Amino acid sequence: MKTIKTQTIKTLGLAALLSAAAIASAEAHVSFLDKQAKQESTILATLQVPHGCDGKATTEVRVKLPEGFVFAKPQPKAGWELEVIKGDYQKTYDNHGDKVKTGTVEIRWKNGNLSDDFYDTFVIQGKVSGIEAGTSLAFPVTQMCGDAVQAWDQVAKEGGDAHGLKSPAPVLKIVEGEDHGHDHDDMAGMDMTGKPGMDMSAMAAAAPAGEAVKAGDLEISGAFAKAMLPGQPVGGGFFTVTNNGKTDDRLVSVSSPASGEVQIHEMVTKDNVMRMRQLKDGIAIPAGETVKLEPGNLHLMFQKVKTPFKQGDTVPVALTFEKAGKVDLVLQVLSAQGK
Repeated sequence: MKTIKTQTIKTLGLAALLSAAAIASAEAHVSFLDKQAKQESTILATLQVPHGCDGKATTEVRVKLPEGFVFAKPQPKAGWELEVIKGDYQKTYDNHGDKVKTGTVEIRWKNGNLSDDFYDTFVIQGKVSGIEAGTSLAFPVTQMCGDAVQAWDQVAKEGGDAHGLKSPAPVLKIVEGEDHGHDHDDMAGMDMTGKPGMDMSAMAAAAPAGEAVKAGDLEISGAFAKAMLPGQPVGGGFFTVTNNGKTDDRLVSVSSPASGEVQIHEMVTKDNVMRMRQLKDGIAIPAGETVKLEPGNLHLMFQKVKTPFKQGDTVPVALTFEKAGKVDLVLQVLSAQGK
């Protein structure tokens, strides 16, 4: 591991530096933080990227998902764009009574800048389904550093030793687990795509929320957030803005004491690829029109959430509009399904 010479890092305690060094030395390749997962459980699969490519900064991380790891949702990362590629499963899976044949098959975090001097984690929520105990699930990863590429895709033969591989793929060992008929997916934080055929605008409109808030010609209503998994640092928020005036306005920023940062994001799906990006210029609110922030489209992204949102709680936010100014709003925390 390279020595970091910046003054800021020097101020860290010796224990923190030793801990970081231990992590990097223990895993010289991309690997999972937790290397085991129970059968029929929904987990946060956390990938560790300990270094760049021959000294170059990591700019993109691609992860191919194996059969049996289903209903996957990536955790967005500040400063990175996100692509979710969907495709057919080899089998049909049950998702709370719905028979699902397609889902996320690859996830890409793009256009980031992770220095070779640091390590970071990339998190995917998903369910281990239909996999026998003792099976190893491999997640081939491609790490890109500008024009340099490092593939972590080698898989040891069944019963073989992965330590002899030059570029081993991250692997989850599946262990026995009790099937209680439900799992933590009911508490999931971000519904990235919704269920096939689901009308997102109807779901948002039907969600119970507090009283509408008015600021000049603007009316904000239907405000809600979704419940999150314990330990999950990213959450989503939604509401509707109606501009009853004759002058365009713009939502330029959002803040909340419940998180370290609140970003405004947009999701666009085309040809089975979902792309999510931060809207640094905010959202236009045209005169005489209504703009909805809803799952699968425009939304708020709460980064570094201090305490995961729980159903029944409330989340205060401050919206800043170009013309209407600052508006205080309270989001009601609903279930992961927005109900």
